[in-house]
Amino acid sequence: MQRRSFIAAVVAAAVASVPGFAFAEDFKEGVDYQKLSTPLAGGQGKLIKIFSYDCPFCFRYDIGVDPKAVPMIEKAGIKFEPRHLETKGKYGRCASEFFAMCILMDQKAGRSIEAPNSLFKKAKDAVYQAYHRKGERWTKGEDAFIGTLSAATGISAADFAKERKSAAVKSLADSWKSVYPVAKIQGIPAYVVNGKWLVMTKSIKSIDGFVALVKKLSKM
Repeated sequence: MQRRSFIAAVVAAAVASVPGFAFAEDFKEGVDYQKLSTPLAGGQGKLIKIFSYDCPFCFRYDIGVDPKAVPMIEKAGIKFEPRHLETKGKYGRCASEFFAMCILMDQKAGRSIEAPNSLFKKAKDAVYQAYHRKGERWTKGEDAFIGTLSAATGISAADFAKERKSAAVKSLADSWKSVYPVAKIQGIPAYVVNGKWLVMTKSIKSIDGFVALVKKLSKM
């Protein structure tokens, strides 16, 4: 029995790794996803990713899952929208304000936030690399943290100091505060579809399976 169980597990793992294996009808509520008691505002038609710059799992998903999954998800007409969790990380609020500023600038310029030349991507990648690859903790204070973001984006500390006080940046950064209750459910990164369906990341077995689940939830 043990040998049969082992073989079955190996076969299951091999099949799960085959592109396109996961079928929408196989997904189960409570196992692969769950409904949020309080939906996230403005989430209809979107895949929202809740993340923090100092979360190692967020970083891993950012380099291992998102680059492959997001293009397929957006091709299906589902908009990808990151929302930063300011309560995690010493410079969480500062990061939220800088990311919000970059997103608004990218939108104004007509750039996708996931494009290689987007300010948001440059800022996000820079802080991820500094924190998780180089062990940077910005012990000299917030100015040093801002310096890393400024160097990556070309946005001066003085310009950021001005923009972070603007109504638009404050409003966007403040709107992300609503993600905190969702982040508490299973940790981050947390992916939410249509503002109300939380993907159970522990059940993600493949990129294609993740994409199939998001597509299913987007129609619910």
